[in-house]
Amino acid sequence: MKPVVILGSGLAGISVVRELRKLDAARPVIIVTLDDGGFYSKPNLSNALASGKSAVQLALTPREGLAAQLKAEIRPHTRVTHLLPAESAIETDGGRIEYEKLVLALGAQPLRLPIEGDGAAAVLAVNNLADYAVFRDRLEGRQRVAILGAGLIGCEFANDLRIAGIEVDVFDLAPQPLGRLLPPRAAEFFRRKLEAAGVRFHFDTSIARIDRLGDGFRLTDKQGGSHAADLVLSAVGLKPETTLAQAAGLKVGRGIVVDRRLASADFPEVFALGDCAEVGGAGGLVLPFVLPIMAAARALAKTLAGTPTDVAYPAMPVVVKTPACPTAVCPPPAGVQGAWREEPTADGVKALFEDAAGRPVGFALTGSAAAERQALGASMPAWL
Repeated sequence: MKPVVILGSGLAGISVVRELRKLDAARPVIIVTLDDGGFYSKPNLSNALASGKSAVQLALTPREGLAAQLKAEIRPHTRVTHLLPAESAIETDGGRIEYEKLVLALGAQPLRLPIEGDGAAAVLAVNNLADYAVFRDRLEGRQRVAILGAGLIGCEFANDLRIAGIEVDVFDLAPQPLGRLLPPRAAEFFRRKLEAAGVRFHFDTSIARIDRLGDGFRLTDKQGGSHAADLVLSAVGLKPETTLAQAAGLKVGRGIVVDRRLASADFPEVFALGDCAEVGGAGGLVLPFVLPIMAAARALAKTLAGTPTDVAYPAMPVVVKTPACPTAVCPPPAGVQGAWREEPTADGVKALFEDAAGRPVGFALTGSAAAERQALGASMPAWL
């Protein structure tokens, strides 16, 4: 029997195999990964510093143990060069692998801003455990970090660095933090709480140049302002990894386009999930969060085991890991028109997104209001 081949050993890929093993203990599985093949929790990378966790300590299960748990062959440090869906095979730098089913769990790559200067190439991004190890090494003895991007990851890193006693400046072209998640009043409350914790925000500010300055860097914004930092971290967003899929002729939009069974329309034996996938056809959902990945893994495992199953996404609140300001957001379903209604609480802001009929279909909770996350989440409509 040809194997199920999984490309990627992150949460999406490993979760599919874990769920598959609950249904089928014998089907051969090969996991192909550029990493060392061990398992770690990627969401923990942005709040590990304050707890003193090294990259080694974040690794939850080494490759040998993981392979034994999953009853799978793991091929580490292996680069896939071509997908050959018409031949039900892939080409890697270690040779050709034929498959019965192929699962693309390729994740996403950090976006890079077009920044000039001789220090631009030294800007770090943390997208995996190896990146985090480099970040921790470069941070040793440093006192001031500049973060590009005030989105979810940028704010989580900023709060984590402040807890560890590092000075932090955060730059973003947007007028507020968490610009894609929070309405204005909730965002202002969030901003004040992180500023009280020592984070320095620079909004409506875009960095044009990064130059080396002694052992550190000088950042120059587009208004001519100058800022010093010992280290620069980019957290401006992620782009679904679609290069291999596009070269192989799979349909690609914002991500690898798949139906609700997570299958490619052109090659139904090829599946995609996680950060690289656009679910529900062209214009579908790209959901780079843990709970949607777990829902997709459970559905896909059933399909791989012989019971075709559509993925369903109930409302799944996103928790922002910023102890200075507990925050939870449940975005409204894609395409729903409406408006935010914001109300202050004892020490926070409760914001409900109401559709045209006045029904709550999403929420954003900051501070004390975040305690309502579970109760409100149960009342929200499904995303898909």
